[in-house]
Amino acid sequence: MDVRHTAAPRRGRPLVDDKRRRVLDAALAMFAERGYHGTTMPDVAKASKVGIGTLYHYFEDKQRLVNEVFRDFKLQLRAALLDGLADPNVEEPGAVEAYFRELWTRLARYAERSPHAVRFLEMQDHADYLDDESRRLEASVLVPIFTVMKRVGDRAGLEHPDHVFAMMWGSFVGLVKASRLRYISVDAAAMDEASAISWRMFAPEAALAASPERRRKKRG
Repeated sequence: MDVRHTAAPRRGRPLVDDKRRRVLDAALAMFAERGYHGTTMPDVAKASKVGIGTLYHYFEDKQRLVNEVFRDFKLQLRAALLDGLADPNVEEPGAVEAYFRELWTRLARYAERSPHAVRFLEMQDHADYLDDESRRLEASVLVPIFTVMKRVGDRAGLEHPDHVFAMMWGSFVGLVKASRLRYISVDAAAMDEASAISWRMFAPEAALAASPERRRKKRG
């Protein structure tokens, strides 16, 4: 089942000048490795090979910098996950599973391509420093996916689809973290198996939502 469509893609990475790009990329690696509180502006300037004055010309302080890094790479993640991905018809058998499996595959590709971004975006607590713009952007990534799960949950009588969503998202993040720490080895086959295991948390509700009985009740 094809869950893609041909809508024009949203731009994932904003166009920025070379120095600013170097700062964002270097800061990402440092925030991912050291965390926000373990990263200093002079360290970022040194890693990005720009003068400290140049760094402050672009970003007035570390909080502004970390929010710009967060938004830059969250935009990339949003594009990687959602560009060209159509919302499934929750009444069609297999549609929600195809949607979920495509999301998982896209997440896996992004994690392989941008490990620092996944480590920074999804494995750290950002509560202390995210501004309102960053929080709105984060919601724009999660809300479309959660909305699909809520539609399924509403039809299937699932009281807390948000709990299931958190567990399914967390299962992917935990898998990537365990692989990074070398507790486990994850290849493409293992990632596909993990996708199937995670899907089983939600499969009964998706099947119920798409059942003929539910469709008849809706028409009635």
